Amino acid sequence: MTLTYSSYLKLDQLLALQQPLSQPVEHDEMLFIIIHQVHELWFKQLLHELEKVQDDLRAGDLYGCIATFKRARTIMKTLVGQVDILETLTPLQFNSFRDRLETSSGFQSVQFRELEFLLGYKRADVLRYHKDNPEALECLGRRLRAPSVHDCFYDFLEKYGVAIPPALRERDATLPTQPDEVLQAGLLFLYKNRPDLQILFELMTDFDEGFQEWRYRHVKLVERTIGSKRGTGGSPGVEFLKRSLFQPVFPDLWAIRHQL
Repeated sequence: MTLTYSSYLKLDQLLALQQPLSQPVEHDEMLFIIIHQVHELWFKQLLHELEKVQDDLRAGDLYGCIATFKRARTIMKTLVGQVDILETLTPLQFNSFRDRLETSSGFQSVQFRELEFLLGYKRADVLRYHKDNPEALECLGRRLRAPSVHDCFYDFLEKYGVAIPPALRERDATLPTQPDEVLQAGLLFLYKNRPDLQILFELMTDFDEGFQEWRYRHVKLVERTIGSKRGTGGSPGVEFLKRSLFQPVFPDLWAIRHQL
C-alpha cells in the first residue's frame, strides 16, 4: 500500500478520537477535548525533548543543549498561547457539559506529572491521584526515582569545571531540586567568563519562565472558569494549583540574577 500523508500521520484514527459525551452534543465540548488532546501531544514532545537534553547535558554537548532547549522553550510558548483559545470558553459554556466529565480531571494527566518529575519538581504525595491506575503508578514511580534534568545539569557543570557539592550528589533522588550557594558561585563564574555558556543559561531561564507562565495561566484559567469550586472528580482545584506557582525548575540560575 502506498504511504500517503493521511496514512503516515494515521489521520483516520487521530480524527476519530474527538468524541463528545454530552447529549445533545454541546458545541463547546469539542474545543475542550481538542485543546486537552493537543496539550497531551505537546507534553509527549516535551518529554521526548527533555530526555534528549539529559543526554546532551551528561555529554557536555553545549550546542546540542542550546538547540534542544530552544525547541523546548518554543513549545512552552505555544502551550501558553493555547490557553488564549481555551479562555474563549465561558463558565456557562463549560458548565453546559462539565457533568459529563464525571471523575475525570487534569490532575490525572500522567504525562504532566512525568514532566514535573523530569524537571525536578518531585512530590511523592501526588501519586495518590493515580492510585487507581497501576500502570501510571509504575511509570511515575520510575520518574520519581530517576535523575532529573537538573541532576544532569550537575554533570554538565562539572565538565566545565564547577565542583558539585557532595550533598547534591548524594541527595535523595525522590526529593525536589533545592538551590545551593556553592553551586551558584560556580555558575556565576561561568556566566561572567564563558559567553557561550551564557547563551545556554539564558535559554534555560527562558524555558523555566515559560513553564512558570504556563502554570500561572492555567491557574487563572481554572479560577475564572470554576472559581473556588473543587475540580472535576473531587480534585483539589485552584488552591492546590496555586501552591506550585513560581516554583523554578533551575533555582540556582534565578538566585544569581542580582549578581550579574
